[in-house]
This record gives sequence, C-alpha cells and structure tokens, in this order.
Amino acid sequence: MFRLGSLVAALVLSMLVTPLRAQNREVPYWASIRAEKVNMRVGPSADYRVDWVYKRKGLPVKVVRVMEGWRLIQDPDGTQGWVVARLLSPERGAIVIGEGPAAMRDGPNASAKIKWKVSPGVVGGLGKCQQGWCEFNAGGREGWIEMARLWGSGRP
Repeated sequence: MFRLGSLVAALVLSMLVTPLRAQNREVPYWASIRAEKVNMRVGPSADYRVDWVYKRKGLPVKVVRVMEGWRLIQDPDGTQGWVVARLLSPERGAIVIGEGPAAMRDGPNASAKIKWKVSPGVVGGLGKCQQGWCEFNAGGREGWIEMARLWGSGRP
C-alpha cells in the first residue's frame, strides 16, 4: 500500500513540475499565449501597469528573458513586455505574415496541390518543418505553408 501511495505522489509531482520545466528553458525560445486574455506589463510584477492585453489564444511569442515567474516576450509586431509564465504554453504556434494570402499545400513543396489560401494574421498550430516548409493547422484546416510566411517558425 505504501508503494502505491509513493507512486501516485511521484506521478502527481511530475505532472506539476513538467509544465514549469518547459517554461524554464534557455532563451530565446518560442511559446504561445495560453489563455483567452493575457496582460502584458511594463515590468516583471503585477505592480507594474498593463501596457497591452492579448485576446488571441495561440498567438506565437518569442520569450527573450526569464525572471522568476515572469517572461519578457516579443510578439509578431516586435512589441516587448512582461507576462506571467503560467499564461504561456510551450506549444508551438505561428501566424501567417507577408502580403496577400499564403498557399497551404498538401505537401512540403511549391508543386504540391493548393488546399487553402490563408490570409495574413491567421494563427494556427505549428507542426514539423522541413526544407523551408512547415505543417500548419488553422482551425482544423491542415497543410504545408512556406516557412518564410510563418512568424514563429525557425529559430527564435
């Protein structure tokens, strides 16, 4: 009985520690907005004023500095500010950038069939990237988009 209790305690502890460890990586690294509403502050404390409010769950951000439970992030527009670490997800996301719609193809090359046209500003989940193309999932529509059209892909 003692072994079972120890095993359960260890499992619960590992579930709590893993998300924290995922946010305590070497900077810079990619993350995404976890909540429907996230305050970005001018400093690493709730005592600092709110500079911006993100209302876009899944928006990719670049974490450029870590300070205790706070992260200095940079958004796709280049704006930087501090957010509480628990409101960021280690899940990779991306946002379509550039002029005009980006072609979402059924394979990772320019000759693959076009499945969808994706407008700049669309946010989605980022899958694997290879040879200048990345898997992208926007609201269940999946395909491959050129890496150059996705902010949040590549090295941070």
